Amino acid sequence: MVTHLSPKNQPALLQRVPDSEDRSTKPRLADFLRVRPRRSTTSSFITEIPLIVDSKQESELLSRFQAARQLYNACLNETMKRLELVSNSELYQAVRRIPRTKKKERSDAFKKAREQYRYSEYDLHSFAAITSKSSKWIAQKVDSNTQQKLATRAFKASERVILGHAKNVRYKVASRFRSVEGKTNKQGLRWKDDCLVWGSLKLQPIIDPVNPIIRHGLESPVKYVRLLWRILNGKRRWYAQLVNEGKPCSEAKNYVSDGLIGLDLNINNIAFVGDNHADLLPFAEKVPTFQREMTALQRQMQRSQRTNNPDNFEPNFKARKGRKTVVKKGKVKKNSRQWNKSKNYHKAAAKKRELERRKAAYAKTQNRRVVNEILRHSKHIKTENVSVKGWQKRYGKAIAAKSPGFVQSELVRKAENGGGSVIKFPTQTTALSQTHLDGSRIKKPLSERVHRDVTGVPEHHRDLFSAFLSRSVNQNKLILQDAQTEYLRLEPALLEAYQRYLTRKQVGKSESRQSGSPSERVSNELLISSQIANMGKKLDGDVA
Repeated sequence: MVTHLSPKNQPALLQRVPDSEDRSTKPRLADFLRVRPRRSTTSSFITEIPLIVDSKQESELLSRFQAARQLYNACLNETMKRLELVSNSELYQAVRRIPRTKKKERSDAFKKAREQYRYSEYDLHSFAAITSKSSKWIAQKVDSNTQQKLATRAFKASERVILGHAKNVRYKVASRFRSVEGKTNKQGLRWKDDCLVWGSLKLQPIIDPVNPIIRHGLESPVKYVRLLWRILNGKRRWYAQLVNEGKPCSEAKNYVSDGLIGLDLNINNIAFVGDNHADLLPFAEKVPTFQREMTALQRQMQRSQRTNNPDNFEPNFKARKGRKTVVKKGKVKKNSRQWNKSKNYHKAAAKKRELERRKAAYAKTQNRRVVNEILRHSKHIKTENVSVKGWQKRYGKAIAAKSPGFVQSELVRKAENGGGSVIKFPTQTTALSQTHLDGSRIKKPLSERVHRDVTGVPEHHRDLFSAFLSRSVNQNKLILQDAQTEYLRLEPALLEAYQRYLTRKQVGKSESRQSGSPSERVSNELLISSQIANMGKKLDGDVA
């Protein structure tokens, strides 16, 4: 029986050390982790190919995924138990009192504590093999290479807890366990003769011979293969992801240029100023919101829940609303865990998930276009070190709709892959949104989006001017002399970008007045044979 660790049973490593204890005796997380030998790494990219799966093959795949899920949960539970034993052992408590200056002694002591309770990735491989053989049916469904990858996946989850990247591990349920992968492409789960082979299963792919990206992936060496499934339009679709060695195939229009570019990331848009061009691009432009459809589905689901679970809700009550008396629905009772969900509820929930998936897919496509447009002007980036996670607490719905974190991570990844660089500087020392060309700082509210400089230069958009100043930041300091020199050259580009923003804003307002459902203004064609959305198709709809 797989169980979660309660907060009381969390490893002592994660508990707070008293302030009275000497800071030099606190253990470093890097010392606790096992030092792995360096492996030769090569650049990789992923080629995703849809698969043709009949009902018999899908039944076998689901049984194999069920076996893999139970093995993963068992490995995850075991690694957390061993971590708790190590952190509570007397040897580990003695290591905590060793000063940090004695690095060699601390490292050897941590290693002994790990070896005492066999807390390592390779020991977990042995546990996975023993568990699968003892259960018999898991060994028949999952090969040894996949077993080791599942154990590695569980061990890395425990490492995230150690490093503080996660509060706890998550055990997988059947609906959340959606992928398995092989270790190499030589045996087990592998890609062979343009089809996916896993034991006795042989799955045929849907290959578009005209697509240069798919053709490049099939011609490149394959490191290993990942098998996954997704729900599209209420049906399960299977895919093979080939982890190829080398560089991905890029379209000619998505080139990367040299030069310097300044960025200013906001919740709804991103401003950039290059050597000869500037612009303010919105996130998730012309993405349908499906607000009416989702609202109707949510009401339908709520009515179904109240009808089938009357004991889980408080009674309705009358309340005054102005001069009228209205009846308000009762709230959900606390500790209500038993819920009966009808077939109509599940159908409405599936439709709502599909709308959310389509909305996210549209937004991701539009945001990738924003990233490609920025990198066409430069691959050397300077930007403020802003935290999107901090924005989520205040602007949760806007962050979910616009995804500025996705744009930020994609910019860093693509710039570095293209040989560029990303320099981030703190906002506290620079305060670009408050700084003027003469060096003075005047604080303005967030609602004020226009920058009126005290030197008398024309008005600029607040984010565009901050992006311009970020070009002149060096070693976390703004060099005013460089900014004043560059302004004379870049003033026409900044003013032109501001005018484009105002024109785009007026067009967006006129589109928002259009009547009708957003889905009626978006093409609702059937899935193509490749099951991949047409990335180049222009979407017509409201500005999200």
